[in-house]
Amino acid sequence: MPKSLPLLEEATVCCSSVTGGALDVAEAERLARMFKALGDPTRVRLLSMIAAAPGQEACICDLVEPVGLSQPTVSHHMKQLVDAGIVEREQRGRWAYYRLIGDTLAALSGALRP
Repeated sequence: MPKSLPLLEEATVCCSSVTGGALDVAEAERLARMFKALGDPTRVRLLSMIAAAPGQEACICDLVEPVGLSQPTVSHHMKQLVDAGIVEREQRGRWAYYRLIGDTLAALSGALRP
C-alpha cells in the first residue's frame, strides 16, 4: 500500500519564490534539502529515468544497470530522493517501485521563478 509523505503537503504550500523576498529558516532548510538531493548527477539521472518510464514509475531492478552502480548504491541514492520528498517508494514483494511526486517538482520549479 502506498504511503503518503508528509513533506508533499508542506512542499505544495511552502515554497515561495527564492527571489521574492527573504525566506524564513524552516522554508529555506526545506528547499535546501530538496535541492541538495538533486545536487548529485546520479540522482538527477535516476530522476530522469523515472520521469521517462511509463506512468513516471520505475522498479529499482530497472534502475541499477543503466547507471552502472550496485543495487545498494542505487537504493541509497533513491532514499535521498525519497527523504527529500521528490519521489515516493512502494514495496511490491521483494522489489521497490519509485514514482515521481509532481507537486514537489512543481514547487521546486516555482521556488526559482522570479
